[in-house]
Amino acid sequence: MVLIPGGDFLMGTDEPSIPADGEGPQRPVHVDSFYMDIHEVTNQQFQTFVADTGYVTEAEKFGDSFVFEGILSDSVKKEITQAVAAAPWWLPVKGANWKHPEGQDSNITDRLDHPVLHVSWNDALTYCSWLHKRLPTEAEWECACRGGLQNRLYPWGNKLNPKGQHYANLWQGDFPNHNTAEDGYVKTSPVMSFPPNGFGLYDIVGNVWEWTSDWWMVHHTAEKLQNPTGPQSGSDKVKKGGSYMCHKSYCYRYRCAARSQNTPDSSASNLGFRFCLPSYLN
Repeated sequence: MVLIPGGDFLMGTDEPSIPADGEGPQRPVHVDSFYMDIHEVTNQQFQTFVADTGYVTEAEKFGDSFVFEGILSDSVKKEITQAVAAAPWWLPVKGANWKHPEGQDSNITDRLDHPVLHVSWNDALTYCSWLHKRLPTEAEWECACRGGLQNRLYPWGNKLNPKGQHYANLWQGDFPNHNTAEDGYVKTSPVMSFPPNGFGLYDIVGNVWEWTSDWWMVHHTAEKLQNPTGPQSGSDKVKKGGSYMCHKSYCYRYRCAARSQNTPDSSASNLGFRFCLPSYLN
């Protein structure tokens, strides 16, 4: 874990790319210092947790989870009879879970250093409790994402590919039809495959979405807040950072100010998490 220094930073943006997501207004926020894991929780780490506790994820209990059509085998696709109307590339796949990311004919044997997938918010919370850690608040996550920079789109600055270099695992090409994989990956990448941000955090955008502890809301005050934790209740939880499926033409959410949401029991083939710890407990 690395120390994220406490202090003031500017959260959100006054130039939202997706206004409906509640990216604005830009507002001063103070967060106390905290420790954050340098990378997303991996399959290896989650496997150790399951071996120790016998935990069964919600995707395993439900019997299916959502997977991007473009990474499924033909045999799996033949068995599917439904899709998400607003996003037909999302398919409910029987047997898809953290151990079988693309369904029963897939496994994580050669992906132990990749981020764990198909983990719901509830699953992530249980994992964090097992380690005596917790999920970051949205404010903590965004402070960590910015890496000490202010008024920048990405954790490293305003240019997506400085000097032609890829800084995150994102979609290149025509979404959802063709991923050219110019960054080297069609699906998830091993953690720490791209340069870290100014705080030493890897994959803070791209690769997989990351759960935060906050309930979702889209109306924010412009007044300064101290260690905000979001609404007291809600129906969805905030996720941040975007994933390997994000492309500017459809899901321009790999910016630090960007955000999205899912119900706490949701899981998918591009959704994971990382944990944090208050500095006084380390």
